[in-house]
Amino acid sequence: MMKYKLSLLLGALFLVFGCNAKYGSSTSGFVPAAAAGKAYYDFGSRGDADYQLADRFAENTVAEQEISENDLERKIVMTAFVRVRVENLDEADTLIKDLMKKYNAYASSTDIDDNSRRYSIRVPSSAYKTAIDEINGLGRLLGRSESAEDVTLRYYDLEGRLETKKELLKTFQSYLGKAKTIDEILSVEKRIAELQYEIEGTGKELRNLANRVDYATIELSVLGPIASSPYRGPTLTERLKELFGNFGTFLSIMATIIIGIVIFGIPILLLLILFFWLLFGKIGLLKKLWRLAAGGKQITENK
Repeated sequence: MMKYKLSLLLGALFLVFGCNAKYGSSTSGFVPAAAAGKAYYDFGSRGDADYQLADRFAENTVAEQEISENDLERKIVMTAFVRVRVENLDEADTLIKDLMKKYNAYASSTDIDDNSRRYSIRVPSSAYKTAIDEINGLGRLLGRSESAEDVTLRYYDLEGRLETKKELLKTFQSYLGKAKTIDEILSVEKRIAELQYEIEGTGKELRNLANRVDYATIELSVLGPIASSPYRGPTLTERLKELFGNFGTFLSIMATIIIGIVIFGIPILLLLILFFWLLFGKIGLLKKLWRLAAGGKQITENK
């Protein structure tokens, strides 16, 4: 066991010094290539530090490499916003499609309106300058803005992290055959699963960034001609239509009022006549009640 530990420790030290010798002592730039955190595991009561040392050295071997920025290929994300006005939208659309075919570009999205077109064009970075100059010539240039984002450090950091995690995954996969207990096996398998998840996420992030570097984005807005027509007043026919239309509206309102009177006014009037006839007419209920009340009062006074 002691020989195994000693050989592993010597091998890790050899990796560290070998990497330092490879990259030299340049201090003009520093690119972190692995996660800063270190994984520590306690595999049961054996107290083996083999797994801990391997994890620690695998993380630090690449993370502590110093690389001169002058030796790195610059990674630039180019983005442009262009607005042009054309006389014929269909012809401009044909020219844009020919241009994309010419430069092996593609439209990631296209929006079509009544008098405008909007394209999100992905063009190879090597053809970006030439393509955008041709796009400016489609019509009258209304506006143009460009931006360049330097993602060099981020790109190589992701690339280094990915390689480090892959090497670390191989190391832990080799531990499965050396684990002695169930707890050790479960611990190693847990770390393997974590590394596989991290590798997938870092790889996806690196691929997306590489795609943005390899293909510049041109947000193109193509506007059609300005529609200009002089104002003209309504014709005689339009005036007559408006007049008769208003007269028809007036007749419909009057008909509604008359129908309302017939439906609701006449029954209400008849009810009023009926109440008047009962209270004050020939029957005169109100009169009779008044007389009865007056006669009773007179009898009381006589007594």
